[in-house]
Amino acid sequence: MTAPSTVPAPPTRGGRWIQQWDPEDETFWNEGGEKIARRNLVFSVLSEHIGFSIWTMWSVLVLFMGPEYGLTPADKFLLTSMVTLVGAVVRVPYTFAVAIFGGRNWTIVSAGLLIVPTVAAFTVMEPGTSFNTFLLVGLLAGIGGGNFASSMTNINAFFPLRKKGWALGLNAGGGNIGVPVIQLIALAVIGASGGPRVLLGIYIPLIVIAAVLAALFMDNLASVKNDTGAAKDAARDAHTWIMSFLYIGTFGSFIGYAFAFGQVLQVQFGRTPLEAAYVTFIGPLLGSLIRPLGGWLADKYGGARISLYNYVAMGVATSVLIFASMEKSLPLFVTAFVILFVLTGLGNGSTFKMIPGIFQAKALAKGLQGDEAAAYGRRLSGASMGLIGAVGALGGVGINLAFRQSFLSNGSGTGAFVVFLVFYAACFVVTWAVYLRRSASRIQASSTASEAKSQLSYAEV
Repeated sequence: MTAPSTVPAPPTRGGRWIQQWDPEDETFWNEGGEKIARRNLVFSVLSEHIGFSIWTMWSVLVLFMGPEYGLTPADKFLLTSMVTLVGAVVRVPYTFAVAIFGGRNWTIVSAGLLIVPTVAAFTVMEPGTSFNTFLLVGLLAGIGGGNFASSMTNINAFFPLRKKGWALGLNAGGGNIGVPVIQLIALAVIGASGGPRVLLGIYIPLIVIAAVLAALFMDNLASVKNDTGAAKDAARDAHTWIMSFLYIGTFGSFIGYAFAFGQVLQVQFGRTPLEAAYVTFIGPLLGSLIRPLGGWLADKYGGARISLYNYVAMGVATSVLIFASMEKSLPLFVTAFVILFVLTGLGNGSTFKMIPGIFQAKALAKGLQGDEAAAYGRRLSGASMGLIGAVGALGGVGINLAFRQSFLSNGSGTGAFVVFLVFYAACFVVTWAVYLRRSASRIQASSTASEAKSQLSYAEV
């Protein structure tokens, strides 16, 4: 008698739903699951990539806005802060959307929605427009930040635990690279003496292409749909909020610096828009490219260990930035800032790898095994990623507001960097205390054997 095939059935063309999905089964994975997962990953990356570009487009649009626009540096930092804030907030409903509508279906919708802020910015981008109008249109761009949450939640469900660090790192890194790409395109536009509407006009057809490709080549997983309760369960778990705090230090830094870097160069070092554009893309580019490496290192050596060492390195780089800022050394400042960008990307990969491991450890602590444990881990880790991504992005708001206040108070970003250094030290302490400290007394103090087993497992995430 022939054993039933474990290969996933072809999705129906009407809705492209896959009813059975078990990536932890190696036979299932090798006989077709991996191919489907990779295909969905590719087109998820494309949509998320453009979402990041639209979200961060105001980081380059402000470079076009000279004195004729009538905006002060404080106005520009406030504008980018509010764009970052919306991008963080919408990540929460975007996380729920995958379970309500399906990953493919929501990717189509979320990609298509990017048309709204792009066309709106195209319409108002000219001298004489009021600051309030720019602020309102900028807030619309925040929806691009939500694409990350839905994309990560969706892709997390497609891959087995042993591949999550690499897959999630690649998915997020491919999205993050939307930041330097739009900055590079802006550099080309500025260099060719083009205006901001040229930049925006380039993205309108790209948005349409991303939505169409998602419709043609992505799939929905039936196992993810109608599981909105997972987000509620994840929100009740303390580790979701601990990891949110740690993710503020990595992704919050990445997105905050991406918005602020060009403005800091202009305000503190007197760079022209073209001179600022020449270097602003380098940090986000390298930080995006290295994110999959952070995930791979976390797969190999443990996410908590890589994250711990990474926070140390971020502290060192920030200390150098403080020195360079005080000495007004532009070469040292740019070099240290680029290194800090790289470290944020590395930490993004390692911290996100920790999340599936944590919930897998909780499953084992509950006595679950095999498929049941894997399903529990996938369910809660996928839901928590959206919440963690939302809180983490709030770090970008804090960074831009800190720079705004620092420049208003003393005309430089030095004070802001001191605050960031203290925060990285706190991230180091939390990572060590919660996920790496192997204290016999702590484990003996556990109220149950399951809790002790859980704590031992967390040291390996």
